[in-house]
Formats: sequence, C-alpha cells, structure tokens
Amino acid sequence: MTRFTRFFVFLALLLLSLPLRHLHTASAGSPSPEGKEVVLKAADITPKVFPERVFFRGQSAPVQFRNSGGVHFADDLYVLAGMVDSSGYSTGIKEKYQAYLLNEVTLEIAGQPLKPGAYGIGFVTGGKFVVMDLGANDVLQATSQHDAENEATRAAASACL
Repeated sequence: MTRFTRFFVFLALLLLSLPLRHLHTASAGSPSPEGKEVVLKAADITPKVFPERVFFRGQSAPVQFRNSGGVHFADDLYVLAGMVDSSGYSTGIKEKYQAYLLNEVTLEIAGQPLKPGAYGIGFVTGGKFVVMDLGANDVLQATSQHDAENEATRAAASACL
C-alpha cells in the first residue's frame, strides 16, 4: 500500500509541476480538445497509448492499469505513468523500481531536466525519488516528500469502507 500511496503522491506532484490549464477528462487515444491539456485517470489509460507489459532491466513486467495516470497535452504529446508488477526482479531492483514512466516532453523534476523517454521510477529508503534508464542506471534522484494530508484523507476513506 505504501508504494501505491507514494506513487500517487508523486504523480500528483508531477502533474502539479507541469503547466496545465483548463483541464478536462477525455479518453486517451482520442485527441485533446483543441488547445487544452487533459489529465488522464486510470480508466483513460489503454494499451493504445501505454503497453500492457513494459521492458526494464532485461525483463518485461505487466502494468497495473488501475494504478496509472498521465497527461495528454494539446499538441498530442503524452506523459504517462503506471505501477508495475516487479515480482520477477531481484531485491535490489524491486527496492527502486515500482513504476514505469513514459514522457514525450522534457520534464523538470526538482530542478533537473528529464528528456523524453521511457524510465523506471520509484521511491527508495531515505526519502528519495529515483528515475532510472531501461538498464536500471540512475538518471535522476530527488528528495521525496510525504503528503500527510493526502494520507489522512485516504485513511479516513478506508475506514468508511
């Protein structure tokens, strides 16, 4: 559950750091409304724009579409992220590799540029967020933050179930 929580905290921070205006929901694969960026929820992410299995460090792993999201920009470019099942990987890789990031635009994370590409991402002990290339080499590290307010809201919602 902590990986799930951390991923969505990261995704929320990532989406907030991008220049988004006039957000509307739409299906991935269909064009964005003219001149508008669209936040994509898990239900909007399909195999048409995000693969069902992703390659990372010599293996392919299934994507958890229920734990995915992204942004479809007005110029038809995407930033997509989805949790992966990393159960077949070594302990050292599983500790760092929790999700897959596909970006067609340059991102800025903690003041560091991340060029378009496919990356493994995750949260590691010590409050770090790590981005790795497909060979599991660190490309970028940043300090992660714990969103206590979001976690309290999620805990309250779980208690009601």
